[in-house]
Amino acid sequence: MSKQKVIITCAVTGNAPVNPKHPNFPVTPRQIADAVDEAAKAGAAIAHIHVRDPETGAGSRDVALFKEVVSRIRDRGTNIAINLTAGMGALFLPDPEDESRALPGSDVIGVEARIAHLADCLPDIASLDVTTGNQEEGGFEFVYLNTTRTLRGMAKRFKQLGVKPELEAFQAGDVLFANQLVAEGLVDGPPMYQFVLGVKWGAPANPETVTYMKNLIEPKNAIWTAMGIARAQFPTAAQSILLGGHVRVGLEDNLYLDRGVFATNGQLVERAVRLIEAVGGAAATTAEAREILHLRKA
Repeated sequence: MSKQKVIITCAVTGNAPVNPKHPNFPVTPRQIADAVDEAAKAGAAIAHIHVRDPETGAGSRDVALFKEVVSRIRDRGTNIAINLTAGMGALFLPDPEDESRALPGSDVIGVEARIAHLADCLPDIASLDVTTGNQEEGGFEFVYLNTTRTLRGMAKRFKQLGVKPELEAFQAGDVLFANQLVAEGLVDGPPMYQFVLGVKWGAPANPETVTYMKNLIEPKNAIWTAMGIARAQFPTAAQSILLGGHVRVGLEDNLYLDRGVFATNGQLVERAVRLIEAVGGAAATTAEAREILHLRKA
């Protein structure tokens, strides 16, 4: 009997403010490319990539930074599928005196600006966050604004570019809208869903949520992953594996191996490999992940 092949995605850096106490958090293009290489050697088949301003460490959507990171990964021949974020440009900060107006610091842009780095880099996959809602990160409150009109427009451009959308769902209704994108023919091949669990004001990271959201997916041949934030990272990964899903780990979602012990991306991937093997599965190679997801050849 063949073992269940489980795809490991490593989200190597994310967009949230850097914890200054972490000794090796990747910020510069070189550091991010090194982190991707480390994750690949540890067993990750996909790298999910954000970029950051090399001077300030703040999250960025600078196309030139994406191009540099992707070029570094490809030039060194790292054997991993590249998954770029397309989640930037949907930050709305309503003025508390008049919520119809945006405060300075809001960053809401159109479809072409949201996918500009995809057109230049042509990654294998890019995240399509099929959600709108209130969110909070470290006390910073904002509205994550992705209208159905914008999401349809982005899905059409993904399809034209040959980039597979990773349909990121933060709550149950997001899964239903992702299903609608699939039904409208805006997603090629088996659709790829990801449940983002444990974000404040989103769906909680628990077994009931994973089961419920999995059961909402249409069609049933879809590929899916459940991921949890912070201490929920590995409990959610275990639940995902047991229900036939895949795994995402990495410093974007969780900084620690154990209480007070900072992790590297490679260490988190290695722990995911051990978890998969402990329940009788096997971590998918990059070639196997490409076949499962119907990605183009490297």
